[in-house]
Amino acid sequence: QAQVVESGGGLVQGGGSLRLSCALSGRTLSSIATGWFRQAPGKEREFVAGIRWDGGSTLYSDSVNGRFAISRDNAKNTVLLQMNSLKPEDTAVYFCAASSESWPTSRTADYDYWGQGTQVTVSA
Repeated sequence: QAQVVESGGGLVQGGGSLRLSCALSGRTLSSIATGWFRQAPGKEREFVAGIRWDGGSTLYSDSVNGRFAISRDNAKNTVLLQMNSLKPEDTAVYFCAASSESWPTSRTADYDYWGQGTQVTVSA
């Protein structure tokens, strides 16, 4: 069983930046992929970014590619999501998720452990 806890959300003006952090614990985490998803009110949860267990491969949705960057520090069991050039449409609850697989995917069904989410609000 793994535990996933997100932090770092908040309110920011359009064009600004935020960094989300995901703390992982509870099992051997160095071999699992980690992803970030988001869910806006009235919408389905969507993939944002994912990273391979060793950081050697990353995956981004088209909507955030070039603005967001995912990274991990296995020594600290932490995954970060740096979000730049934020837009009002980025407003959502952001979830961190851990997969039993080594490679990240964009499918929610491939992730076994989820955090409670952190709110990100971007004003116009």
